Amino acid sequence: MTERLPQTLRSDAFDNRERVLDAARAVFASDGLNAPMREIARRAGVGPATLYRRFPTKQDLVTEAFAEEMRVCRRLVDEGLADPDPWHGFCHVIEETCEMHAGDRGFTEAFMSAFPEALDFAENRAYALRAIAEIARRAKDAGHLRPDFVLDDLILMLMANRGIQADSKAARVAASRRFAAFVIQAFSASPERGELPPVARLSPLLSV
Repeated sequence: MTERLPQTLRSDAFDNRERVLDAARAVFASDGLNAPMREIARRAGVGPATLYRRFPTKQDLVTEAFAEEMRVCRRLVDEGLADPDPWHGFCHVIEETCEMHAGDRGFTEAFMSAFPEALDFAENRAYALRAIAEIARRAKDAGHLRPDFVLDDLILMLMANRGIQADSKAARVAASRRFAAFVIQAFSASPERGELPPVARLSPLLSV
């Protein structure tokens, strides 16, 4: 029994940690990064002391809650950099970024906010932005991306994408895909009116 006790404690601690992270993602997605830590603890079913023992600051919690999303973000910009066709790589980044952020609005706020000052989060965010700037430079040099594109346009795109409201995550992602297609046409040096992704019904007023 004495041998099983430490293992049981470790298992309980792991479960508490996962519940806190799941609750944090849900609360940040609905209420933003200013949501109180006590609300996250309540949603996770743990005491505030347990929460602060695992995550002493909100920065620590934000960084860990969105660690996987940040890894995905880094991977997709690396894919864009590795694409021999810079315009295709640029479009890939736009499409995947919009879809990822539509799937998790909490991550969008974390990515765009100055709040997460934890070193690894800030470094990964800076890396992603530098990589996108390089992809954009290559696409401009190839004559596919409009020459007046600046990185601020990407932030504007993320802000607009964050504003998509829908009754479900699936509808929000579908609307984001269509939005990304419009954005890509706007960013193109020679816009072509290609076929757009399917319409996502976002309001019952437009369902006629």
